[in-house]
Amino acid sequence: MAHQRKTRQIIRSFEASALKKRSFTTRFADSLTKFFGSIGFLILNLVIFTIWIILNSGNVPGVPTFDPYPYVLLITLVSLEAIILTVIVLMSQNRQSQIGTLRDELQLQVELITEKEITKILILLKKLMDENKIEIRDEELSEMLETVDTSYIEKELEKQLSDQETSLKKTMTEPIAKVEKTLTPKK
Repeated sequence: MAHQRKTRQIIRSFEASALKKRSFTTRFADSLTKFFGSIGFLILNLVIFTIWIILNSGNVPGVPTFDPYPYVLLITLVSLEAIILTVIVLMSQNRQSQIGTLRDELQLQVELITEKEITKILILLKKLMDENKIEIRDEELSEMLETVDTSYIEKELEKQLSDQETSLKKTMTEPIAKVEKTLTPKK
């Protein structure tokens, strides 16, 4: 229980540390993203759009129509808003991705240390069993006593990712090549 609390504390302090290191623009983008993702922002947009359309319908006496139907100015402003929102959200997602990458790297390092520690415990346990003349025939245990070659695992993962990338390229380019072949005049 105390170990779990300590682990949670480490994770919280890691995240807090990452949050403190954010630049002003990133903090600003995060706060905007938080606001843009709220029901208040949705309601604000709906109210503004409704008022805009009512004012420009020509049915409000004494108010000149400044953006008549099809509301070209409104459409332009909404498009600009969408572009700005997208960029700000992407900035926040990039930061979240960086934190995720750091967290994943930290987790990998802890897992590698844990792997070494468990292997060491198994070696010590095997020594104790040997000294006390306790025999266990377990092929899996023999494999577990060996140090894990993480470079081999890394190379295999890289190969699989490379194969997937090649397969994706092939999937994307084959239909284009077929169309190109049918469109090319025969000599």
